[in-house]
Parts: sequence; C-alpha cells; structure tokens
Amino acid sequence: MSSSSPYYLKGSPLNVRLNGVIGRLARHGLSLAGSAELSVPGRKSGRTQRIPVNPHSHDGGRYLVSARGHSQWVRNMRAAGGGELRVGRSVRTFTAVELPDAEKLPVLRTYLERWGWQVDQYFDGVTARSSDAEITACAPDHPVFRITVTN
Repeated sequence: MSSSSPYYLKGSPLNVRLNGVIGRLARHGLSLAGSAELSVPGRKSGRTQRIPVNPHSHDGGRYLVSARGHSQWVRNMRAAGGGELRVGRSVRTFTAVELPDAEKLPVLRTYLERWGWQVDQYFDGVTARSSDAEITACAPDHPVFRITVTN
C-alpha cells in the first residue's frame, strides 16, 4: 500500500453520512460499540474538526488508530498534539504522541481483533489473523497515537 504519497482512503458518500450520524450520537451520549467523537483543532483554519473514532485500549494504554490512513484528523492531530474525546457530557481532554512504525504491531493486531468487523476493508486484506510481517508491512499506512487523558 505504501507509495510516494501517504496512504489515505476517502470515505464514500454513504460512509461520510454514517460517520456524521455516529458522531452526533456520541456527542449526545450514545456510544456505538465504544465509539467517541474526536474534536481536534484544524491545523490551518483553527476551527474544531469533529469525527467519530474508536478509542482502543491495549496493554494499559489508550490509542487512536487511523484505519483510513493519513487523513485530515491525523494531520490536525500531529499539529495540535492532542484533542478531546466526547461521549455525551463526558469530555476527556488528552495529549497525543504518534507511535513509530516499529511499535505499532501489537496495537494494530488488537485493534483489528476488536474493530476488524468495521475496518478490515481499509487494511487491504490484512486482518487480526495476518502474520506479524503482514501487519508490520501495513503499519506505515495506518497512523497510531498513544493518548494520555489530562482531565
């Protein structure tokens, strides 16, 4: 999947609409399968950008994984260094540190175990049952952030 330009798979119009619904539900307190609404300031506009995400726990840490690749929220997160996760009135402010590709394997594997039913289509045939080498090969295409809640 990796090429000279960063991997990014844009959502279909249906996916965009569904993401909007899932985000609004999380904003109003209904989390579907653990989803939350991510808010991060835009790196150029400064306006808050919102998108539903699947916060992931692994080995005592909390992570955000971009199944679609180097998306706008990923670029904004890199610039901002953190954001907010919201489910209803519960808002958790956090800082974020991007993992190097060499550290992503266990997080991606457990993320695919938990969320594969929803995101396998973005991993080009790589699943939780794939070999370590296959998951490691796709790691550059899927940014992973370790998040630390600050409130």
